[in-house]
Amino acid sequence: MCTHHACQSRRRFLIATAAAGLLAACGGGEGGGRGAVAPVEIDGSSSCALDGMLLADYPGPKVQMHYAGVAQPDWFCDTIEMFNVYLNPEQARAVSALYVQDMAKAEWNAPRGHWIDAKSAFYVFGSKRLGSMGPTAASFAREQDAKAFAAEHGGQVLRFDEVKPDMVALDGGALHDQSM
Repeated sequence: MCTHHACQSRRRFLIATAAAGLLAACGGGEGGGRGAVAPVEIDGSSSCALDGMLLADYPGPKVQMHYAGVAQPDWFCDTIEMFNVYLNPEQARAVSALYVQDMAKAEWNAPRGHWIDAKSAFYVFGSKRLGSMGPTAASFAREQDAKAFAAEHGGQVLRFDEVKPDMVALDGGALHDQSM
């Protein structure tokens, strides 16, 4: 894992670069009426769209973001990165599907499979469990699993639509507030 300062600097640079690329992309509404997009599985070469980190090498929930008209998803090694990109007002690409892992079923240190719709998931913010980039939001299919995780590891349970951009700033901010 990288140091706190190095991760913050790298994240800020990569988010700025990704946002610039997204501004150049075509816009459109989510879904696009093309039918459901099935999740795919992480392999040894799956790497984070923001920083190139190999997903299989790091703990915590992973994300796949599918865009309309693009065959392969963008991978994220952390749910915070997914929220930061998705909630960014410059996000101009039409997202056709968004998946996170159900951490009640996936192994924290080497998560594989157990993909669920990110928008219907429950997230635990502020727990003591760390992901690939430090503090992360653990994702769960069932609220009772999220509450049990929060009871054991700390944190606050939120729905997808309760997450606000200032909660997922990649510069530290509320993300590093362990008192939530």
